[in-house]
Amino acid sequence: MAESDHRSHTGGVALGHTWRWLSREASAIWRSARRARAGPGPERDVVTQSLKAAGAAVLAWALTGWWWNAPMALMAPWTAVVLVQSTVYRSLRSGVQQLVVIALGTVLAAGAANLTGDTMTAMVLVLPVAVLLGNYGRFGEQGLYAPTTAVFVLAYGSYSGLDILHRLFESAVGAVIGIAVNALILPPVHLRSVRDSLGRLPSESSELLHTVADGLREGYGRQEAESWHDRARRVTAILTDLHDARLWNRESYRLNPAGRLRRTGPALPPPEWDYAWERIADPLVALTRSLVSTVSDEPMLRPPPGSVLTHLSDLLRAAGDVCAADRDVLEGRGRAAKEERALALESAWAAHGRLKQQLLDQDSETATSVGGLVAESQQLLYELAPLERNERAQGGRDRG
Repeated sequence: MAESDHRSHTGGVALGHTWRWLSREASAIWRSARRARAGPGPERDVVTQSLKAAGAAVLAWALTGWWWNAPMALMAPWTAVVLVQSTVYRSLRSGVQQLVVIALGTVLAAGAANLTGDTMTAMVLVLPVAVLLGNYGRFGEQGLYAPTTAVFVLAYGSYSGLDILHRLFESAVGAVIGIAVNALILPPVHLRSVRDSLGRLPSESSELLHTVADGLREGYGRQEAESWHDRARRVTAILTDLHDARLWNRESYRLNPAGRLRRTGPALPPPEWDYAWERIADPLVALTRSLVSTVSDEPMLRPPPGSVLTHLSDLLRAAGDVCAADRDVLEGRGRAAKEERALALESAWAAHGRLKQQLLDQDSETATSVGGLVAESQQLLYELAPLERNERAQGGRDRG
């Protein structure tokens, strides 16, 4: 009886977990659907590409299966649907790869079948070779179609010379339709992903710096410090997303007949912006790691005194204002944001000067932890300061 109750309890817990998982997934899907309906964004791009792929497959079937009544009509929509890729260049490249792979799988399977006269023996001979070919790096994701094409050929017994020609011809028709649909109907241009990542960098950094500044004044423990460190490391993850988005953006204009027509909004900042934020992210991670080290279960650094935390809070609050101004500049809010940025940077350097003064009043152990915070915050301010304002920042440091 006890065992039955235990199984019942375990089943109920599992059912509860499953229901919560389904609920979360449904909520995420609903949020994505709402964002796709609300306006342009990644969710709407996914919907557009999905509808284009479905339309290309229907068009390929209408041409080869309904109108021509081709014997291998399945190959056309099968090829078309997978060639509506995320860029026109990728569609064309994947189309060439897929046609080569399908041709190799078809020829290998037909040759083995005609040689052995037995489907089972032909599969034993062909599939290892086809799978190896499919894993050849030059074929990319399209390599999968080498063994699947060989299986189709052998399973359906369609390996005469005419069957081979039909299979290749209908695959080519599907490839042409898929590539044409992707290139001529709302060809994808990946600008929004770059803009999104660019905006997230100063926004996330500003929010993190303001959160840490508030925490230093209100009091913090190990849990808070570790959460700050995790958020700082997520800033570096945004940089990876930005790097990938830049690559997609450049590729999306290759062989894109409507690329110039779809260039909307201001020009993107140059890659130097990305490199600057890579340098800003490093001291953010180091600074939050030092704060964790002062409140861990076995602290490696002595906790700084309250006066040090007050000045560090002022510094990080002003540094967060600098990042917020960078976000405003990126969004095109002009001269006012630049002036606010200059004032915030000057305030940050003034707070840094007061923080350095605290080193003189500490014992050796406390000075070690305070010195680390001084060095990491100084590196952060150096990286936040644009080149044309270095001289002004130097003046602020000297006054501090």
